[in-house]
Amino acid sequence: MPSHFQLLKTDTVTAARRGRLTTRHGVIETPIFMPVGTQGTVKSITPAHLREIGAQIILGNTYHLNLRPGSELIRDLGGLHKFMGWEGPILTDSGGFQVFSLAKLRDIRDDGVAFQSHLDGAKLFLGPREVMTIQQNLGSDIAMVIDECPPWPCERDACAKAVARSLRWAMQCKQIATDSGFLAAGHHVFAITQGSTFDDLRREAAESLAALDFPGYAVGGVSVGEPEPEMLKQVGATTPFLPADKPRYTMGLGTPPQLLKMIALGVDMFDCVLPTRVARNGLVFTPDGPLNLRNEQFRADPRPIVADGEVGAANYAHNFSRAYLRHLTLAGEILSCTLLTIHNLHFFLDLMAQARAHLDAGDYGAWHRAWIARYEAGAAARVA
Repeated sequence: MPSHFQLLKTDTVTAARRGRLTTRHGVIETPIFMPVGTQGTVKSITPAHLREIGAQIILGNTYHLNLRPGSELIRDLGGLHKFMGWEGPILTDSGGFQVFSLAKLRDIRDDGVAFQSHLDGAKLFLGPREVMTIQQNLGSDIAMVIDECPPWPCERDACAKAVARSLRWAMQCKQIATDSGFLAAGHHVFAITQGSTFDDLRREAAESLAALDFPGYAVGGVSVGEPEPEMLKQVGATTPFLPADKPRYTMGLGTPPQLLKMIALGVDMFDCVLPTRVARNGLVFTPDGPLNLRNEQFRADPRPIVADGEVGAANYAHNFSRAYLRHLTLAGEILSCTLLTIHNLHFFLDLMAQARAHLDAGDYGAWHRAWIARYEAGAAARVA
């Protein structure tokens, strides 16, 4: 039986990888960016838009979907794919990060986390069995284990305890997924490494989880407030100790240059709310850095966001001028959210397509450095 992940090529200059991940709902070419659909929708756009701009896989959020409308309701209505009208692969996170970041009160125990809902204060509990049951109800193609995400900065002793607890929870999650037939049915369960800023704990977490032979692995606990150099250091301290024949996923980040830098560190999969969130505030991405369309300089600008030849046909925003898109944004028109979200997601997805093409061509190292240099020079010139 062939592996669910094929490592097709590795870069000769960096640790970048070209891969192919097979799931129950389709094949994913990596490196890949995954649009975030927290509540069962990528805000302001439709599944048809996502398909047209090249999305291969999207995210759902276990914490939010279980609070409303409830995972059992979604299960009874045919699963999350049918519920939201998306036929491609879906990854769902375990809800652990949301518990640690949103819950009003929480009590971390050896068997899970007791917490209060951020919606109504209701008392709830998430442990390995709960998060795996919820994700099985959703029908996730890729389900994440529950983990403890330490804050930044973090004391070493507290971080070591979080790493140990996360390992125990990961073992329990895999066992539950095995016993229930979830893994045998072709669903994947990804483990999450922690370790904060401690390289030895990062290595310990990665090697311990690698020994458990999960279908995939994530680098967790990054982009939680630390500076970018520290974030990249943490990723670089983890990926060398993860299995080369399994997909690697960095959770919840980042900017376009950060994505390319993390690909160079050996990461295959990314998700982030950044492109959709900032689109709703009028900020768009270009190869020469981000543009804030609210700025006065774009009031009468007849140009599209990016030049011809640097955008695909599926990017509907290219049909409109910066002046018009600025007008929609300032007027609070819903169409601005739709068009700018399409643009930003297409930009991120196309960047991943370019990365794959340059990995195939064998020149990723030089290309990604030149791309980042242009982007950062444009952004700096705009600030100056």
